[in-house]
Amino acid sequence: MACGAPVASTDASAIPEICGGAAQLFQPTVDAVAHTLDRLASEDSLCADLRARGLARAREFTWERAADETLATYREVLGAAARQGAAAR
Repeated sequence: MACGAPVASTDASAIPEICGGAAQLFQPTVDAVAHTLDRLASEDSLCADLRARGLARAREFTWERAADETLATYREVLGAAARQGAAAR
């Protein structure tokens, strides 16, 4: 995505959430993979759309955001632990 390539990926696991609508998703079967690759090879407008959406989606993932969200999680966990410790006293 960050390189501007149209992305095709399985619809299993957390991939759809990560892609956020910026990938052509398919069920993990041979027929579905073949159909998706055929579409990407033949539909220029689909590829252009996926490139644009992928670049926009990739910009949402930054190291600064990752650090901020990790710190917020640590603070939340530590706050909960402190509250539990105070309640136990």
